[in-house]
Amino acid sequence: MSDQRDHAQGHGHQHDEQAHHHPHHDHDHQPSGRAARWAHRLSHPTRPHSHASADKIDRALESSAQGMRALWISLAALGATALVQGFVFTLSGSVALLGDTVHNAADALTAVPLAVAFALGRRVATRRFTYGYGRSEDVAGIAIVLTIAGSAAFAAWSAVDRLLDPRPVHSLLAVAAAAVVGFLGNEWVARYRIRVGREIGSAALIADGLHARTDGFTSLAVLLAAGGAALGWQLADPLVGLAITVAILLVLRDAAREVFSRVMDAVNPTLVDTAEQALMKVPEVKDIGELRMRWIGHRLRAEVAVVVDGELSVRAAHQVTVEAEHALLHAVPRLTAALVHADPAPAVGTANPHLALAHHTRVY
Repeated sequence: MSDQRDHAQGHGHQHDEQAHHHPHHDHDHQPSGRAARWAHRLSHPTRPHSHASADKIDRALESSAQGMRALWISLAALGATALVQGFVFTLSGSVALLGDTVHNAADALTAVPLAVAFALGRRVATRRFTYGYGRSEDVAGIAIVLTIAGSAAFAAWSAVDRLLDPRPVHSLLAVAAAAVVGFLGNEWVARYRIRVGREIGSAALIADGLHARTDGFTSLAVLLAAGGAALGWQLADPLVGLAITVAILLVLRDAAREVFSRVMDAVNPTLVDTAEQALMKVPEVKDIGELRMRWIGHRLRAEVAVVVDGELSVRAAHQVTVEAEHALLHAVPRLTAALVHADPAPAVGTANPHLALAHHTRVY
C-alpha cells in the first residue's frame, strides 16, 4: 500500500502535535461493541483530559523544559566533579585520574548539544520542516557519540604515554577521595538523566545517562590505580587508565546502538503490539492493513490503515478513523499524532481500490 493514498482518498484523519492530548485514561481494557462506544461517549465529558491545542503545546513544552532542567542540573554536578578531580590531578599526576577527569568534563559538555536540540524542538513546524525540529535530538545524540569517542581516544593516548614514560603518582589519599567523588557525582547524574529521559522519551538523554553511569564505575577504577601505586606498582596507574579506555569504548558501543536505532526509526515492538491491540478493540475495525510508528525527538507519531466495512458511507468510515486515532492516543505512551486511513474490506467481484497506485509501488 502506498502512503499516497492518504491524499487520494477522503477519509484519512490526522491530528498534528498541537491537536490532541489525553494524559489520564486509556482504553486497554474496555469492552467492545456499540454499548461500550456509547458508554465512553457519555463519560467522556467527565474525564479529566483535554482536546485543546494549547494543552498539547503545553505538554510538549513541559517535556522539553524537563529535559533542559535535567541537562543544566547534571552539567553543574558533573562540572563540579571534574573541577575537584582536575585539582587533585595537578597535585598527584595520576594519568588514570586525568582520563576520568577528562571523560567527566566531556560528559558535562554533552549537555550543550542536547540543550540546543531541546530548544530547537520547541519551535513550531514550518513549510520546510513540516514535522518540526524534533529530529535535532538525534543529531545531538550523534554529537554525544562523537564526544565519547574523542574522550576514549584521549584516555588511551594518556595511558599509553604513561606506560612508555612511567612517572610516580603523589597524594594517593587525595586521588582515592577524588575517585569516590567521581563515582558519586556520576551515579547521581546517571539516575537523574535516565529517569527524566524515560519520562519524556528522549533516547539521547537516556544514552547520556548510561554514559554517566559507566563513568561512575570508571571513577572507582581510579581507586585501584591509587592502591597499586601505594604498593609500589608504578604501572598500576597507566594500566587502570587503559581499563578506563575499554570501559569508555563499551559505553560508546551502547550509546551508538541506541542513537543509530533512533535515527533508523526503530521503535520498541511492544509499542506496536499495544497499538494493534487498541485498534482491534475499536468497533467497526475489522483488520489492520499496515502500521508504522516513528520517533521525532522524544515524541511518537503513527501512520495506520484500518480495514472497515466497504458499505460504510464516507462520513461513517471517517468516524471510525477518528475513534481509532482516539484509541491510539490513549493507549500508546508519548504518542502525539496519528494519521489513520480507512480501507474497504475486500469483496468478491469488486476491483482493488488501490489499483491506480499499483505502478507506484516499489518492490525491495
